[in-house]
Amino acid sequence: MKENKFKKQIEDHEEIRINKYLSDAGVCSRREADRLVEQGKILVNGAPAVMGQKIKITDEILVNGQRVSREEERILIAFNKPVGIECTSDLKNPDNIIRYIGYPKRIYPIGRLDKNSQGLILLTNDGSLVNRISKAANYHEKEYVVTVDKPITKDFLREMSRGVYILDQRTRPCQVEQISRHTFKIILTQGLNRQIRRMCEALGYKVQKLKRIRIMNIELGNLQKGTYRDVTDREYEELMKD
Repeated sequence: MKENKFKKQIEDHEEIRINKYLSDAGVCSRREADRLVEQGKILVNGAPAVMGQKIKITDEILVNGQRVSREEERILIAFNKPVGIECTSDLKNPDNIIRYIGYPKRIYPIGRLDKNSQGLILLTNDGSLVNRISKAANYHEKEYVVTVDKPITKDFLREMSRGVYILDQRTRPCQVEQISRHTFKIILTQGLNRQIRRMCEALGYKVQKLKRIRIMNIELGNLQKGTYRDVTDREYEELMKD
């Protein structure tokens, strides 16, 4: 499915801290980049990098002797993940999302959606986007449609919305709306491991189907299962306002 492709060009004169550059390139985390700088394993134009150094896209960067380049075109795609695909970039995992999509450039998932769940996940080549969208402190909304194994009650809806005690903590209050006898919508602002499944189990319910339909302003819409589309310029601009 094709839409106006999200493109943000990195200008030749733009300066960026080397740890952020390596994070955006998918080489390592910023903390790991700082450690490599301290160990003298990063060269900028042939000279050892220094902590906090700013570089340009035109500079030659070597990490452990290997040249690093960051894609000039920042990529952000929306993918409708099928059940059975894992949100990992580990190519040793036969069910990894990267191999399934087969995107022509290097990308990685923003956050996760468990293997038994379907729906929207974003992928990018921009490490700063991963940090911005995934950071729990930002209270970004994610919306799901969930089907459970028995009739939903008012008590269930009330307890889910107030927060449920799982993983040694109480989940944040959230919006919950019943759709049918066994199905409800829920909007979360955090992303604990298998959070919705654990919340339901704590209240005596078992999730039979879980589908994510929205991340912030990006909606799944009519995107077919197993396919992806480019996030539009308008969607990206709104995303960055949040």
